[in-house]
Amino acid sequence: MRNPAPFLPATRRDFLKFGTKGIGLLAFTRFAPGFVVESAYAQAPAAEKDRTILVLVQLAGGNDGLNTVVPYADSHYHRLRPTLALSKEQLLPLTNSLALHHACAPLQELLKNGKLGIVQNVGYPNPNRSHFRSTEIWETASESNESLPTGWLGRYFDNACAGTPVSGDPCGVNISHEVPQSFLSAHDHPTFSFTPNQRGRGRSNENLQLLESVLQSPKSGDEHDNASYLRHTMMDALVTEKRFQKILSAYTTRASYPASPFGNSLRNVAALIAAGTATRVYYVSLTGFDTHSNQANQHANLLKQLSEGLAAFQSDLESKQLDSQVLTMTFSEFGRRPSENESKGTDPGTAAPLFVMGSRVKPGLHGTAASLAVSHNEDLKYSTDFRRVYATALDRWLGCKSAAILGHDYQPLGFL
Repeated sequence: MRNPAPFLPATRRDFLKFGTKGIGLLAFTRFAPGFVVESAYAQAPAAEKDRTILVLVQLAGGNDGLNTVVPYADSHYHRLRPTLALSKEQLLPLTNSLALHHACAPLQELLKNGKLGIVQNVGYPNPNRSHFRSTEIWETASESNESLPTGWLGRYFDNACAGTPVSGDPCGVNISHEVPQSFLSAHDHPTFSFTPNQRGRGRSNENLQLLESVLQSPKSGDEHDNASYLRHTMMDALVTEKRFQKILSAYTTRASYPASPFGNSLRNVAALIAAGTATRVYYVSLTGFDTHSNQANQHANLLKQLSEGLAAFQSDLESKQLDSQVLTMTFSEFGRRPSENESKGTDPGTAAPLFVMGSRVKPGLHGTAASLAVSHNEDLKYSTDFRRVYATALDRWLGCKSAAILGHDYQPLGFL
């Protein structure tokens, strides 16, 4: 196949970075036949306005789980972190041995109100400490020794009955700087991308320039030619972008979102849900968790943004009586090592807790905490495979047979 437009993605990395070029609708699987695969239909319910919705929150860089959900009563915690260990006065108690970081007060309130669950010590066998590779493992739900061409949500899109929302809305909306690998699919599905700071002022001018470039490219009589398909895709993108910009511009809320790209991303998700779009999957990202040095203040600020953002989002949904439809779930490519390093930071590690939030979540702690009886620079051993979290969301929330998406049967957890 010819590739007349010079900006078309040629590799998977190019594909993932294509979102930075300004186009909203990112369904380019036909241009990458080398990384598409077939998958068995799992007969998931089609996307409709009254269906359940999943909001995935990426904590990019590797969140330090031990200073998020803190085993403050464990002497090993203080042994391994002589300067980074939080004192009891800096903590919000959960149990006689565990507490939340003091920046997580809004999350503690959600927990008290029965809206928050904590899944402890989540990871996978034979962990990889490369940010790119471990993110790929989490986003494709692969084994650590295999590479999958599609993401776990992309396979969900492939397996949804009727394939796309009946209203023509995107199957998935991504608000981050790259198309998430989670969205890569074997078949074409409409997905839409915003930049984190966008609020009703999109990049339509840039999109129009891209469209003009494609329209001026050499034409082919083959209706499946790359440029022909891209013309249709970009026209759809512009229509969707205009409609979404109107929604975001007109949206009003009393919720106090953090004045940050992350807060604005969650506000935009709430706006699209409140507008009645049929999209069932949203993806947002909070970056900066690679805390190799001087971690204490940086991590506290990130947890404050996360906590205030999630609490505002939940409050916003509740004020519009939409909270029973939405499950919000965090993930990070790995945790940090139990022992601090010489720069008063932490190095990439393995397992960490994640949060699940919603009015239909079973609150409290799920899974088992990690053992800290490890030597200096030794890693934690995970106790909950992250694919069990995905299986729970697929089977019990999105109404999809998880084995067809994940390739194996994983026992669901009790947070739903």
